[in-house]
Formats: sequence, C-alpha cells, structure tokens
Amino acid sequence: MKILAIDTSGLVATVAISDGDILKAQFSIQHKTTHSEILMPMLDDMVKKIGLDLSTIDAIAVAKGPGSFTGLRIGSATAKGLALALDKPIIPVPTVDAMAYNLYGNEKIICPMMDARRNQVYTGIYTFVPSPTEEKSSEQGFDMRVIKKQYAASIDDIISELNGIGKSVMLLGDGIPVYHDKLEQGLKVPFTVAPLHMNRQSAASLAAIAVKYAAEGITVSSDEFAPDYLRLSQAERESLEKDKSDSAGLSEKKAALRNTPGKVRIRQMTAEDVEDAWKLEQINLGKEAWTQKQLLDAMTRDDTVYLVAEMAGRIVGLCGVRNISGEGEVTNVSVSGDVRREGCGYKMVKQLLERGRGIGIKDYTLEVRAQNAPAIRLYEKLGFKSEGVRPGFYDEPKDDAIIYWKREN
Repeated sequence: MKILAIDTSGLVATVAISDGDILKAQFSIQHKTTHSEILMPMLDDMVKKIGLDLSTIDAIAVAKGPGSFTGLRIGSATAKGLALALDKPIIPVPTVDAMAYNLYGNEKIICPMMDARRNQVYTGIYTFVPSPTEEKSSEQGFDMRVIKKQYAASIDDIISELNGIGKSVMLLGDGIPVYHDKLEQGLKVPFTVAPLHMNRQSAASLAAIAVKYAAEGITVSSDEFAPDYLRLSQAERESLEKDKSDSAGLSEKKAALRNTPGKVRIRQMTAEDVEDAWKLEQINLGKEAWTQKQLLDAMTRDDTVYLVAEMAGRIVGLCGVRNISGEGEVTNVSVSGDVRREGCGYKMVKQLLERGRGIGIKDYTLEVRAQNAPAIRLYEKLGFKSEGVRPGFYDEPKDDAIIYWKREN
C-alpha cells in the first residue's frame, strides 16, 4: 500500500511517502517558517525527487489532532484537497497515537506530551506488547496497546496518572522541555526522555501506523474528514468566558453586534474554502454550479487566480479567472444574496482583475445571462463592454449569453 502521510499538528511540519514496508521519502522541518509557507513546497520537492506520480498513491494519512489549531487546519485542508483531487481516501490517525508509534517495540509505559498551553498537555498512555508468533518462527513483532487514549490534561493530572501506574516511563513531545522541572519534581517512577530522532512528530511513524488503521477499515472520504481538536480554541474559550462575565444589561448590545454585517475581507481561496464556495455556487447557479473537484482543480493551477470574500468567518463570495495566452477568462463569480448591495461583488472582482495582471493577463472576458441585470451592472461598472451574444446558450431557464470584454487598450 502506497501512502502519503502529512502531520502539521505541532511545531514540526513533516511529510512522507511509504510503499509497503519501504519508506520512500520523508521531509521534516522545525524552523521559523509557518506550515502554510513550507508544507506544499516540501511535498512538491519530495514528489519530484523520487519521481512520484501522486495519482498512484492509495491513501493519504493525516494527523487528525489534537495539536495546534492553525497547524491542524493547514494539514487537514491540504489532505482534504489532495484526497478530493486524486479521489483517494483519508486515513485519520490520532496525533498522539502516531507519536507513540515512534517508540515501536518499547515495552515501557510511553507518554507523549504536546504543549497545549494554560498548564496543559495533549497526551495519552501507551505501551507495546509482543505479538503472537507463528509456530517455528523466531521473528518477534509488537502491537501497540492504548492504555489511555489521547486527551487534554493538566501536567499535574498526568503526573498523578503515571505515578498511579507505577512503571518506568518513556516521555516524548514538545511538552517535555516546557514542563521538565515539574516532571522531575513530581514523577515518583523512573523516566527517560526520548532522544532527538524520536521525540517529535514523524510522518514516517504516521505512515506506518496508518497501514494498520487501513487494514482495519479506518478510512474516510475527503468530505467526511474533520480534525479532532479535543478542546475549544483560544478564541472560543475567550468568547465563552466573556459571555459568562457579561451582565444581562449587555445582551441587547451583543445581539445588535451579531446582527450587524461585518467587514468583508477578500483573500486567496484555499482548499479549506472549497466546500463552502461550492455550496454558495449551488445556491446561486443550481445545476450550472461547478463541482467541488472542478473548483479544487481550477484553483490549484498555475495559470489561475481564485479569490473568496469572507465575512465573520463565512464565505460570502467567490470569483476566479484563468489566463489563456494573455487573455483572462473569468470563470466564476458568485455572491451571497445578503451582501449583494454592499459592494462585495465589486470589491472582489476588482481585486481579481488586479491580481490577474500579476500572472500576465492583459484583457478579460466573461459571459453572463442576458436576464441577470445586477451582474451586468457590476461588470459594466468595472469597465466591461458587450461585444456579442450567444443565443439560447443557457438552460433552465433558457437565456442568451452576453459576451463581455475588458480590454487593456
């Protein structure tokens, strides 16, 4: 089984390719770059160096959490996007399980700890036990036993838990240096800290344990996969704490704020936006809407620009353009009905045209239903001019297509 493994749950960004029992490649980095900057270049470089056709992989394994909220979202979005584009299943692996698998064959108590801030760690308790061997075989394998599945706990609680087990412990993870003094003072059992080549997330370990998960039928589709954060994000916690502390007299003010349209932000579309963008297209275009795969394929091309409009965490607009020999074909423009009279479409398409010049587009063209007066007003306001009609081009309902151009000269 050929597996692409991705783990961005912690400080380390790590990707690997395994084929059966062979690790074909692994790239890992822990530096001052963010996962969003380094993940795709790492993956692209690895694929090129081993001459891999990504369509030949069987599945994508991804650390599903817990971990850094931002890191998990980046890894999840990448895995979901690739799974959708390649039509491959996802093998979701608990982050802490994969870390414990770094220490395959170790019969001590294994306790990974990821720093979760606020004096907490993401952790779990594991050990390896010898697998039953076939008669006349001297080869020994091991099975990982989950003593306590991954959870969030205070450092004091996990110290108490380990002391209660009363056996030697092997520790690993980025939480160890953070809480080393507390561990040294609180643990009453002997403990060892895993050496540097075993003490952080490893895509190779993720791929190895993913093989076992796949054999047990633990796979999901791109649409079904979602990260497991274990606890609320900092923003959600602060929001809840604020809600609890608010007096009843502020309730009306808060309700008014919720009902006030937020500021629209235009940004580049990501794989994580595809599902919401597709739903918006479906609402606006019905059967003419692109599929999720079409949107993903389009936005990942080198000759396209795809943008979304976001308001209060919600995708309210989508637009895209493709460069064809210096001519930009505007392929998608959708705006949520509740923001159409607030300048969202104008702001979004205007930025699309500006960014299109950055990939060499000089002239722009698009087609619009003859009966779509609001869209026609928008395009003409942006400088597009009608240069032709395609009679009966659209179905359900039948309508002509007006061809618009915005030329440089």
